[in-house]
Amino acid sequence: MKTKGKTTVGRRDFLRAIGAGAAVAAAAPLGEAKADTESNDEKRKTRYKESEHVKTFYRVNRYPS
Repeated sequence: MKTKGKTTVGRRDFLRAIGAGAAVAAAAPLGEAKADTESNDEKRKTRYKESEHVKTFYRVNRYPS
């Protein structure tokens, strides 16, 4: 028994539409890639510093120091 005048979208049609939308989104240009601005010395510098709040975090969460 079909109803006239009522438009329904089936599950397969819905999934096809989602797949087509994903394909279009993947094909869209994302823009230009930017070059890395750090020098080799900056890449190798020490970033991690064990400050008091880091020590407190380790102590409170029972991480071995």
